[in-house]
Amino acid sequence: MLLFSRGSAGTSFSPAEVKDALFSSLDKLGRRKRVLAIPPDFTRFHSQAGRIAELVWNYYGERLVDVLPALGTHSPMSGEQIKSMFGSIPADLFRVHDWRSGLTLLGTVPATFISEVSEGKLDYGIPIQVDSSVAEGAHDLILSIGQVVPHEVIGMAGYNKNIFVGTGGAEIINRTHFLGAVYGMERMMGRIDTPVRRVLNYGSARFAAHLPIVYILTVVETDRSGTPVIRGLFIGDDQECFEQAAELSRKVNLQLLDEPLRRIVVYLDPREFRTTWLANKSIYRTRMALADGGELVVLAPGLAGFGEDETIDALIRRFGYAGTPRILELARTDEDLRRNLGAAAHLIHGSSEGRFTITYCPGHLTRREIEDAGFCYAPLDRMAARYENLTDGFNELPDGEKVFFISNPALGLWACRKRFEPATPLEGRK
Repeated sequence: MLLFSRGSAGTSFSPAEVKDALFSSLDKLGRRKRVLAIPPDFTRFHSQAGRIAELVWNYYGERLVDVLPALGTHSPMSGEQIKSMFGSIPADLFRVHDWRSGLTLLGTVPATFISEVSEGKLDYGIPIQVDSSVAEGAHDLILSIGQVVPHEVIGMAGYNKNIFVGTGGAEIINRTHFLGAVYGMERMMGRIDTPVRRVLNYGSARFAAHLPIVYILTVVETDRSGTPVIRGLFIGDDQECFEQAAELSRKVNLQLLDEPLRRIVVYLDPREFRTTWLANKSIYRTRMALADGGELVVLAPGLAGFGEDETIDALIRRFGYAGTPRILELARTDEDLRRNLGAAAHLIHGSSEGRFTITYCPGHLTRREIEDAGFCYAPLDRMAARYENLTDGFNELPDGEKVFFISNPALGLWACRKRFEPATPLEGRK
């Protein structure tokens, strides 16, 4: 059931319009006594979900009893981040999701289904696990708040990914990420119907229909001044809500280019991007736009590590971004990597497969750390000085160098038209 649906490439929601749309939608649900809000964490700061979560608090007051940021594998939010993102929501309402414990199993997607959607490449089952506070918290309303945007693991982020991955456990996170990597991220990014999405939709329909989940989905685009603008707002409890948001996101967050690019420069906000686990969005979202032999330059002043926890960080440092054939072999032969298939997927996603060069310019990592991980290195101060004052899109430097600049890779997907347009085998089949 759709409660609210509006958006277009030219729409720009004002704060008052967002409030009116949200409050009128919540009015339709009737009175609720125990509400759980599940917004994204600080790595999705620009989704505008923090502002919407604060409006939920304004509407429900003391009836909003829990706020569970959808951390997935990310580090817990600091008090400063919570205050910055969620404003007036009381700090004592926030809970910390642990993807390794405190979970409830709702059901398991069978291996036969995984084999079908993976084209026979995988044959394991995928447990649909969620934080126990979601499954057993006795809430009469669960509000899942998030942005729909092209995504490297599932095709389009948002909807039930916020529940099953954002508040999920190690097995579902590892196995869905590996499924996406084995199927091929370039076959999925920007697509609505993908193997991973089908797995999560299976979980929603078969195992989570009893949960009182309502989705609040934004579509956000950066305007010419670099300010994130809400282009679409969709509120509802079913797949139609997601699909409408995803169709709009494809229009405003996907930039198709007629020719591949020789050099792309990406800037990463140091408040958000502190590890390559997150910073590699610069690679994922631009790889289909880069020419063979091209270069991606990543200005990463906040970069201080590789993984979001010690285990994953150690695995990335140990194996590096070595390319798909090598990582697939290691996933079969190395016990540590086999137990952490999400890390294996990440190592596949972060490799250029030898097709283009990735040059990281980190604020807090050494040349040796960067090169040992499989990247090229350049000093941040020198590269930042060279590429200062760029605007999003095409730029020409005084010496004639032409670069394409992206100020926030998390808000879009850039692709050469000929690399994106061929449909995946799943598209068009239900």
